[in-house]
Amino acid sequence: MVQLIWEDFLKILKQEAGSQIVETWFKAANFKTWNPDEKSVVIEFPNQFVSNWVQEHYLSLIKTHISRLLHVDTLTISLTTKNNANQHDRNIIPASVIQEKESTSIAIVQSALVANTKNNFSRKQKYSVINPNYQFDTFVVGPSNSLAHAAAYAVCQGLGRVYNPLFIYGGTGLGKTHLMHAIANEVKKKKEKAVIRYVTTDQFMREFITSIRFDKCNQFREKYEKIDLLLLDDIQFLSNKEQTQETFFHIFNTLHQKHKQIILSSDTFPKEIKGLQNRLQSRMEWGLVADIQTPDLETKIAILKRKAENQAIKLDDDVADLIASRILSNIRALEGALVRVGAFATLTNQPITLDLAKQVLLHIPEQKNDGIMLEKVLRTVAKHYSISLQDLRSKKRQQSIARARQIAFYLMKKHTISSLQAIGNYIGGRDHSTVIHAIGKIKEYIDDDRILESKVKMIEQDILTG
Repeated sequence: MVQLIWEDFLKILKQEAGSQIVETWFKAANFKTWNPDEKSVVIEFPNQFVSNWVQEHYLSLIKTHISRLLHVDTLTISLTTKNNANQHDRNIIPASVIQEKESTSIAIVQSALVANTKNNFSRKQKYSVINPNYQFDTFVVGPSNSLAHAAAYAVCQGLGRVYNPLFIYGGTGLGKTHLMHAIANEVKKKKEKAVIRYVTTDQFMREFITSIRFDKCNQFREKYEKIDLLLLDDIQFLSNKEQTQETFFHIFNTLHQKHKQIILSSDTFPKEIKGLQNRLQSRMEWGLVADIQTPDLETKIAILKRKAENQAIKLDDDVADLIASRILSNIRALEGALVRVGAFATLTNQPITLDLAKQVLLHIPEQKNDGIMLEKVLRTVAKHYSISLQDLRSKKRQQSIARARQIAFYLMKKHTISSLQAIGNYIGGRDHSTVIHAIGKIKEYIDDDRILESKVKMIEQDILTG
């Protein structure tokens, strides 16, 4: 259970500080011990240099999030190294004296990275390991992700011949990476000799930069062009990276011409990725673009039940319902909440009850009924624009009505946990692609039009306080 807490912390750290920080300073570390009586934690690092760097720059983050995950107010953090098991006795730092350190030395980080990669590029590059636990049968299918799931499974049956590329997009923590790993695992079963590479865009870019530094660009391209299945995660991070985009464009063309399968993921639709070449955006839409939406309550409960079963956690229906209703949209956050509840129950030797879950999730407020909030958004927008609810739900396309309708879509998505399809259904039975388009338009308008931005904020304030 301690290891699950550490993994949950690393996920949070990756979101706050970036994957490069996790890979460079925390990848080889581990959560060594947790003493609930003394409220003390020991974290082990591979050497003293890494330990000192983390102590200087990241102790505040560790203290903040580990304390929350363990559900304690004060925490003593000790750092140790593999070479000196007793080192942590001299490194105990009371939580009360840990201070935020905001400065970082990019030069030191870069030096460490160069030292690790300078002589290693010609060796076989390390890619993100494909997670064997991410299978199709461990992916909970619901209305919010059924298209992406079906497309992913179809790709495995006809590699390179259907939906090439397959572009999966959706918010953070909704299951995109799970599906990508599931594809890789399924293909491995069917074609043992297939060359499969799953890599994050961040890793792809760092590898490309290293190839430039050591004049290995041709080797870099040749290696990727020999792949049978390329899975590139978080493609939105190619934004404004012109050289990397150029190289990926040529790799994409070569693989596609050879009928090799390409799977891409992003947090948004290809055309909405700013700073991406038009020709690259176009190619990303050649195959199938499938979205993963926010899961509804029933799907979230099903996910919790599946995760609890896999982790041998006894989870009653009322507790599952509480957790699912408290977490807005992120499945990772949903899993994290389950881990926190399970860990607290284990560490305090208590059964998982509704009261215990409420205590652990006290920092997460209860959500308002979505149906009521959707209605409130619609009525407030109608009032501000002097438009009837009937007109907002109608097919009328007059500019004033269309703009008000787009604002309603935008605010419904921002202030409810309803899926895009549910929002579309609520306003005249429109499909989710219409909702996506409307939300994107309002975001663009707000960036360019301060008057509209002020208007939207006024409506939003009325919704939240009315």
